[in-house]
Amino acid sequence: MWTALSRAWARRREARALRRHAIPEALWQLTLLRYPFLAERNAADLAELRRLCSLFLSAKEFHGVGGFEVGDDVAVAVAAQACLPVLRLGLSWYEGFVGIVMHADEVVAQREFMDEDGVVHAYEEELAGEAMEGGPLMLTWSAMADWDYPTAPQDQAIFNVVIHEFAHVIDMRDGWADGAPPLASSGARAQWLAVLEGEWQRFCERVDAGLATLIDPYGAESPEEFFAVAVEAFFVAPKAMRTEEPAMYQLLADFFRQDPAA
Repeated sequence: MWTALSRAWARRREARALRRHAIPEALWQLTLLRYPFLAERNAADLAELRRLCSLFLSAKEFHGVGGFEVGDDVAVAVAAQACLPVLRLGLSWYEGFVGIVMHADEVVAQREFMDEDGVVHAYEEELAGEAMEGGPLMLTWSAMADWDYPTAPQDQAIFNVVIHEFAHVIDMRDGWADGAPPLASSGARAQWLAVLEGEWQRFCERVDAGLATLIDPYGAESPEEFFAVAVEAFFVAPKAMRTEEPAMYQLLADFFRQDPAA
């Protein structure tokens, strides 16, 4: 139980973090210019987002790989997009890891899988980002530096690697990635899965039919990937998503306690 003394200590620690990691106005405005979906938020949301970004930067450690230098603009770009999903939930959802590994360009990962006959197949996969339980989280700057905000999002699948990978972090908070983040009760989880699985099946049918989708077709891979790409669309193009995927939009709005289309 928190005592008055421990609460006061926590407030002082937070105040120190906010001072030490204050985001200069010019850098903040550059970030909003680079990612217009952030700038569309109201003043209160932006103030809270900026506060969370400073606390996020005080708690996470960035590591550049292969000579890539993580400048302030890179760190703030990651923080602003990562903090958007937890604007109402709080940064405790990201407590399970500290390190964020940044590459300049996509990373080629060596993968293997065993088929139903027990034969192991090796292959290579290009990654723009990857979230692992317990961290670290990997991101590539080339996938987010010159982010192209669609002028007609209903005609273009949304792609946002930062929101995607942090959606996986939220999903894995209960220990595994299954498209269902930790919920208040087993009943709430059952209701969530009923909506998610039904919407995923309908989405897969649209992808298989070759229809254009706002949510990235990569979501047809699995329910957990569908959750992650749906979260991308929810925050980047909320009005278009509310029109195209009303059930998923409402599911995410209830969970994140946000209604960005409004």
